[in-house]
Amino acid sequence: MAVAATEREATPGSSRPLKVAIVSPYDFAYPGGVTSHVAALDEHLRALGHRTTIVAPSSKSAEALDRPNLIRLGRPVPIPLNGSIARITVSLRLGKKVKALLEREQFDLVHIHEPMVPVLPVTFLRLSNGPALVGTFHTYAKPRRWYPASQIIFGGRIERWASRLDRRIAVSEPARDFVGKYLPADYTVIPNGVRIDRFNGDAKLPKHLLDGKVNILFVGRMEKRKGFPLLLRAYAQLKWQLPESRLIVVGPDKISKESARIIAERGLRDIHITGYLSEEELAGHYRAADVFCSPATGAESQGIVLLEAMAAGAPVMASRIPGYESVVNDDIDGVLIDPKDETTFAEALVSLLKDKPRQERLANAGRKKVERYRWERVTSEILEVYRAAIASRARKTA
Repeated sequence: MAVAATEREATPGSSRPLKVAIVSPYDFAYPGGVTSHVAALDEHLRALGHRTTIVAPSSKSAEALDRPNLIRLGRPVPIPLNGSIARITVSLRLGKKVKALLEREQFDLVHIHEPMVPVLPVTFLRLSNGPALVGTFHTYAKPRRWYPASQIIFGGRIERWASRLDRRIAVSEPARDFVGKYLPADYTVIPNGVRIDRFNGDAKLPKHLLDGKVNILFVGRMEKRKGFPLLLRAYAQLKWQLPESRLIVVGPDKISKESARIIAERGLRDIHITGYLSEEELAGHYRAADVFCSPATGAESQGIVLLEAMAAGAPVMASRIPGYESVVNDDIDGVLIDPKDETTFAEALVSLLKDKPRQERLANAGRKKVERYRWERVTSEILEVYRAAIASRARKTA
């Protein structure tokens, strides 16, 4: 016989281990901000003694990913979403599997990431009757496809199902303001976390980057909104003033056609494309960078790469967009620029790269800033929300 919610959780401050399902809409085998967030949250919750199950579509098995607590539901397919390509499942036949999982596991709480993204999160939202429900909203963007798509797929019942959430989290103020336009409610702002000790530790510096050249680092997918072509245009101008500079690109081996065209037309040299790196290798590249540059054009709710760079002690230059402005204070712990103006972008890069004291000042301020985003602190804040959600659900069912 299942224990009633009021007996299982008498007060939100109870310290007993929780049984939590963490639901993500995105292919768990593919790199991405939400996936990284879910993976790190899972690890920190389990380190504290909580029992977690990750539920997500995945193009690789749990064994291949070394995630024995991963349950794969749905086959991920690439779908244009929010200026990117989202690898989500669009199967409408997941209801029986979700219902069976909920009945079998008797979770204390289901934590749904991107609750309004079709299809898996919404399925959990509408079928989870017993456990407390928490939703984390990661997205910041101009109105795009995800909300209308969910409304169409689920017959205009999104607001009603969203009202089932006991607590809501947004990863930044811009993300909160964005989702609040569609789903007005109270949101607790808890940022994405960063594994600070993994990035500010003793990661080996890549020897081939220690030859005296100036290292400009870009980390990201080859999507238009990440702004890599804008960086290439600025780099083309910078190269005339700093010929002993190089651009390091961490991400997919294959660059976009637009980027390839810019490289060919402007005869750009010293561009090193690494492909995806392990976290340890990535930390070494951040540490070797004279500047980390993220020229995204929008649709960024916060920017985990900014936090990683700060943790590693790399000076940060980023776009002046709401998500990044929630992290970077201009000329205090980073530099904000308009990447679409390639001349001023290049001038800002040259100015920073020629000013070592300024680089050190920004890097030191970044190291202090990033402490707020330490995963241990973020996990503690999320657990407070969990306890409040469980207590709220207990009151509703008493």
